Amino acid sequence: MLALTTADVRIFLHVLAATIWVGGQITLGALVPVLRGYEGLTKITARRYNMIAWPAFLVLTGVWNITAAGMSDAAQRTLDVKLVFVLISGLAAFLHTRATSKAGLAVWGALGLIGALAALFFGVQLG
Repeated sequence: MLALTTADVRIFLHVLAATIWVGGQITLGALVPVLRGYEGLTKITARRYNMIAWPAFLVLTGVWNITAAGMSDAAQRTLDVKLVFVLISGLAAFLHTRATSKAGLAVWGALGLIGALAALFFGVQLG
């Protein structure tokens, strides 16, 4: 068995947070059409998701990852691109929670997911 390191814990927590953020968006997006058939259930479900999604998004393991290892110039550029998509995802998700129209919900929800998926892709590329 391999030895457990702080890097293992750091990366595990970061991947767990990303799983909650990205996977939760995909799952909730798939459930929304069914939930709409029940009065108020979509909002209740979204609020419960937000209770775990936002803490996962705000987990500081990303900062820990950045400070833990030196990076080549190419890796730093990839990280910069990833961070732009992280910001897009977070901002769009925030605006999604404030949207009052179906169009706003759809646009901000889709943009949040696209940002999250792009950030995930570049994060995997960094790994």
